[in-house]
Amino acid sequence: MKATVITIGDEILIGQIIDTNSAWIGQQFSALGVKLYEIISCGDDAAQIVNAVERAKSQSQIVLMTGGLGPTKDDITKKTLVEYFNTELVLNEEVWEKMKKIFEKRGVQVLEINRSQAMIPKDCIMLPNMRGTAQGMWFEKDGAVFISMPGVPHEMKHLMETQVIPRLQEKFTFPKIVHSTIMTAGAGESMIANILTGFENELPDNIKLAYLPDLGTVKLRLTASGSGATLTDEVNAQKENMKALLGNYVYTEGEEKLESVIGRMLMAKQATVSCAESCTGGYISHLFTSVGGSSKYFEGSVISYSYDVKEKMLGVKHESLLNYGAVSEECVCEMLEGLLKATGTNYGIAVSGIAGPDGGTPDKPVGTVWIAVGNKEKIVAKRFQFFPSRMENIRVFSTAALNMLRLFIEGNLK
Repeated sequence: MKATVITIGDEILIGQIIDTNSAWIGQQFSALGVKLYEIISCGDDAAQIVNAVERAKSQSQIVLMTGGLGPTKDDITKKTLVEYFNTELVLNEEVWEKMKKIFEKRGVQVLEINRSQAMIPKDCIMLPNMRGTAQGMWFEKDGAVFISMPGVPHEMKHLMETQVIPRLQEKFTFPKIVHSTIMTAGAGESMIANILTGFENELPDNIKLAYLPDLGTVKLRLTASGSGATLTDEVNAQKENMKALLGNYVYTEGEEKLESVIGRMLMAKQATVSCAESCTGGYISHLFTSVGGSSKYFEGSVISYSYDVKEKMLGVKHESLLNYGAVSEECVCEMLEGLLKATGTNYGIAVSGIAGPDGGTPDKPVGTVWIAVGNKEKIVAKRFQFFPSRMENIRVFSTAALNMLRLFIEGNLK
């Protein structure tokens, strides 16, 4: 069973909006057991829409379209589909009355242009949209299903969940799909893949492994398809084998973020943490505080960007800065010592590096960072070398620091 998604709108092609609909639909189809064969984006042009539909029909049983159902002249999807399916528009009185009530409730005058959204193709199944005025449409032709929905994300999702997916499940028999995910940190995609080479080669034909890297983390997703009752058990067994091979690189099952995992670890220990950030400018603190309930364990941070603040707020020695520089083991260790003394937290993180694009030297190029984590009894500092891009560095520095803290709390940081 294959599906093609067609996103319609000039605003997508010129980059005015980002197409998030396709990603969300892909996730739903994957869970349903439908292979998303292709995503096609086209402008508000009848010929382009027809070409996209013809192409999709040649390779998929399900063709799902979003966008172009508004009341303005550039919204031509419905008119184009009417011509394509050789039907006509008829006024749906129920929809029209509902629309008039919506506008009346908002205190807005109903215009004749709004009436067009109550005109529904005669030969389609209308998919009622309870979140907006553009109705969804379901057509069938030559054994394929064609579904048109609004491009507004919350309206599209509402129709998918309440109308489209239930109807697809009634019409088709889908294979069982089981996903199982683990998250890793501290090793790049190539290193992880090298560790798992033998494991991946021995996977059964019905189980596939996908690598989904991000800055500092790699998501590993096992996907099994079939009809057997033991499919979940098969995937879980393979997941355990994979975890055993990867060891401390695995920080959680599922898709939980690193900062959430560390938060749970700290709460379990009734412990607290604070940060001393230079090159990351508060990004690590942002990650901590983006988690609900983080006030239970996150005490605060010192953004010590300058030498002066490092010395006055954290007690970094002037001689250390002169002799070794801010991007050094000596500096981050003293930053962390001063932080722990000032905040009294059980754990701390200190970071100092060169995010770029300027400031690098031959011995400390852009992307160099020193990270220290620890407590009042022990501090561990490490040097890393990452990217030439500033924003990538800020993110990956922060992830590396969080992962070091995780390993330190677990007693696995060497």
